[in-house]
Amino acid sequence: MQGRTRNTILFISLMVVLLLLALLSLLLGSVAIPLADIKAYFFGGNFTDEVNLSIIQNFRMPKVVSALLAGSALAVSGLQMQTVFRNPLAGPYVLGISSGASLGVALVLMGSSAFGLSFWGSQVGTVVAALVGSLLVLMLILAVSIRVRDIMTLLILGMMFGTAVSAVTSLLQYFGSETSLKNFVIWTMGSLGGVGRQQLWLYAALVLLGLALAWAYVRPLNVLGIGDTYARSLGFNVKQTRFLIFLSTSLLAGTATAFNGPIAFVGIAVPHLARMVFRTSNHAILVPASALAGAATLLLCDIIAQLPGSAAVLPLNSVASLMGIPVVIYIVLKNKRVVS
Repeated sequence: MQGRTRNTILFISLMVVLLLLALLSLLLGSVAIPLADIKAYFFGGNFTDEVNLSIIQNFRMPKVVSALLAGSALAVSGLQMQTVFRNPLAGPYVLGISSGASLGVALVLMGSSAFGLSFWGSQVGTVVAALVGSLLVLMLILAVSIRVRDIMTLLILGMMFGTAVSAVTSLLQYFGSETSLKNFVIWTMGSLGGVGRQQLWLYAALVLLGLALAWAYVRPLNVLGIGDTYARSLGFNVKQTRFLIFLSTSLLAGTATAFNGPIAFVGIAVPHLARMVFRTSNHAILVPASALAGAATLLLCDIIAQLPGSAAVLPLNSVASLMGIPVVIYIVLKNKRVVS
């Protein structure tokens, strides 16, 4: 009972922190929005400046929603991969999903100048291309996962697929024009500001589907964390379970990459933070905890990247990496002490 009370307090605290960070994200930026205008937006009333309504509605609210979706998607997908592969440094992109999305975007942005290919080069076209690229790699991984029994072999194959796809992307970069190369590099820096209000419905639907799959397989995740042999002894179909977990991970990581670009270290670091704070290996607690912590972490990264009060914006990927690397170093050193 004491543990349940502690977890309830932690979840409430995490939600309060998440709400405060969301409020700060709406308030801060190159233009400071008064708290009265935030209140007017949600509860009705007069704005101190009508321009603020446009800023909140068209820019800051979509960014907050994007942070919630991307942060929770990356954190939960990372948690699943660390559990399935039983590797504390496994992240949501170990299966090459990010590389597939990057190849799709590279074809859109650089295909025309590199090989005379013509694609729909709008923002929507970039998202569609990233989704298709990640989907193709997903299908390849799922096909292999049906035949391969050993999890480490599957991990190595996923890394090889990702490396091969990255090599093709590098070729496109080599032959691409200066402008297209610059646009691609900017995309790889990650951003929460590129998702329009109309695209949020599709974004939310795909992420919620991935999260629903993750929640449905909470018990199998607990068992797989112990080992495949133990899972089989309890009657679990390991291949089928692994297949559906990979599907969930690919939906989450692929969608987040497609809409916001590749964002590093959130998927690796946040699950460890959730484990340390909640002191449990039960995925019924870790899945929602990682989702909330991932959303809060990405909101914090975006607030820092905005450099409140300044017109300059730092690359989101750089800020996320600088925040995540210390956690990863701590995990590596902690595991080294355990081994020795």
